[in-house]
Amino acid sequence: MRRRSKIYAGLVAAVVPIASMIITLGATPADAAVGGSGPYPADYETSASLANHTIFRPQTLPSERLPIFVWGNGGCSANGLSQGNFLREIASHGFLAIANGAPNGSGSTNSQMLTQSIDWAIAENSRQGSKYFNKIDTTKVAVAGFSCGGLEAYAVSNDPRVTTTGIFSSGLLNDADDYQLRRLTKPIAYIIGGPSDIAYPNAIDDWGKLPSTLPAFMGNLNVGHGGTYDQTNGGEFGRVAVLYLKWRLKGDTTAGANFVGPNCGLCGTQWTVQQKNLTLDPGTPPTTPPPTTPPPTTPPPTTPPPTTPPPTTPPPTGAGCTATYAVQDQWNGGFVANVTVTAGSTALSGWRVTLNLPSGASITSLWNGVATGSSGTVTVANQSYNGRLAAGQTTNFGFQGTGNGGGTTATCTGS
Repeated sequence: MRRRSKIYAGLVAAVVPIASMIITLGATPADAAVGGSGPYPADYETSASLANHTIFRPQTLPSERLPIFVWGNGGCSANGLSQGNFLREIASHGFLAIANGAPNGSGSTNSQMLTQSIDWAIAENSRQGSKYFNKIDTTKVAVAGFSCGGLEAYAVSNDPRVTTTGIFSSGLLNDADDYQLRRLTKPIAYIIGGPSDIAYPNAIDDWGKLPSTLPAFMGNLNVGHGGTYDQTNGGEFGRVAVLYLKWRLKGDTTAGANFVGPNCGLCGTQWTVQQKNLTLDPGTPPTTPPPTTPPPTTPPPTTPPPTTPPPTTPPPTGAGCTATYAVQDQWNGGFVANVTVTAGSTALSGWRVTLNLPSGASITSLWNGVATGSSGTVTVANQSYNGRLAAGQTTNFGFQGTGNGGGTTATCTGS
């Protein structure tokens, strides 16, 4: 049962006035360290092809690909700079952070704008001539939001492209919306302002209704509903958000150790921590399992060698491309995997990957590809937007499955 939902609903409903109040809680964002604290000084820009959004990115794009972080502002404000210090900090650590709303924009936003951000980033990664061409990791997507923006994040968290969800000082308003919790399949994190946060009862109510096997983290810092977004580099909320994203979107288990286990880095600090189904297991097996019996170095002398010896191993890939499989996250009963497709020495107009899943494993959702089958031998063909690859260019698709993802093999055929 929801407690204080009428008060919190009133907070969310008063979109523009509340957004203005939240923006002024920390005075002005001008006191932030320009560029953030990460290795890639960051700022914001806009794009004519993504109207009414604000894009935070490293000023000089690094060689590593940028995971995607899409954000709904407090009060569903259409000012994309509402949490500017916080988002610049995230971008400075090698992420592409996109906020709903234009810089200093007015009005309100909606959850579809988060989906537009994901669509745009994936398209730009594939568009030759774009500064982001082949620079974005389209298999790593976090959707998140503050207060009303958290409700926007909930609304699109079932998008199959989403890797993880972040709920900041937010919670569902009505029990009738609990279906959004039941459909969650990807890891989720709650960053809440403690018992003085007006959204605290709703967040706690949501926490108790999460699917029983869902990996989940909740951290409470007693700062109230306004959080620390306007502090230099987004304050503690910015620091913890970066650690979580490094773990979930970049596979950094050192960062992940801040969230997992009784001796986690945030445990026993000013943060109050709760955990469900969290492990640090990287779960990254070799792409091709080793043979169970190694071939002999030389044939036995009693058997003459054949005139034309057969190849000792079958070709690992089909014509024109390679497929590299890796488990990104493994938990009790499920996993998330990524497949990188790389064109060979000639350009491709399309590709097809054959996955051989181990017994007991099956695919429940897949993004950036079109699958035939869900267990055993599964084929995945390109989508319309990622089939054409220049020589040496890469693209990715990913999927979530049940069972254990270890031992899966992947082969690629290009056309």
